[in-house]
Amino acid sequence: MSATPANEPLLDYVTSCALPTPWAQFTLHAFVEHGPGFGPAGKEHLAMVLGDIGDGEPVLARVHSECLTGDVLFSQRCDCGAQLEGALQRIAQEGRGILLYLRQEGRGIGLVNKIRAYRLQEAGADTVEANLQLGFHADARNYELCRPMLAQFGVKSLRLMTNNPRKIDAMTRLGIQVAERVPLLVNRNAFNNSYLNTKQAKLGHMMSPASVPVGEPVVVTAAAPDAS
Repeated sequence: MSATPANEPLLDYVTSCALPTPWAQFTLHAFVEHGPGFGPAGKEHLAMVLGDIGDGEPVLARVHSECLTGDVLFSQRCDCGAQLEGALQRIAQEGRGILLYLRQEGRGIGLVNKIRAYRLQEAGADTVEANLQLGFHADARNYELCRPMLAQFGVKSLRLMTNNPRKIDAMTRLGIQVAERVPLLVNRNAFNNSYLNTKQAKLGHMMSPASVPVGEPVVVTAAAPDAS
């Protein structure tokens, strides 16, 4: 995928509205991307904001990739829906934060291909092998849009809710400081246990509950699956 020229805007800020949720009333902001560097022109992305986040202090944040099956259909095959809910709850508890909702389903392969990948998993492949068998990267997501979305609100430093070291590396490469990693370990169950172990073993996801200050480069290592 070719990169968008540096002087060409990636997306447009469109409008906003109040969004009451069970935990707090957020402000929902809508963006529309231009394409073709990140994805199809016209793809829509969202930011949910609570409180004053443009004061220069690190902001509690979640960069969440769309997962219709988990976020909307309550699938237990992943932890995505629970991470979305947990992140919004934490932001509400603090009274300040931002959640970016990026439309890159299935780690970037799209909804229909994700369902194809699920079918391959039912035949014995793990979540990484299934994406590779379909001809995709294990993780095809692109976080380039985060920079202009966060800049819209004057956010330069994050307390990032994630278990994924690649996401921290991506923010750092974009010039966005990650002051702290806040683990988001939720909803391990009988249906997603193997999936979570694979993300730990093959994608380097950090399944430790301890908050990690980010002062040094993140090193991705393949940890052994846990025993749970």
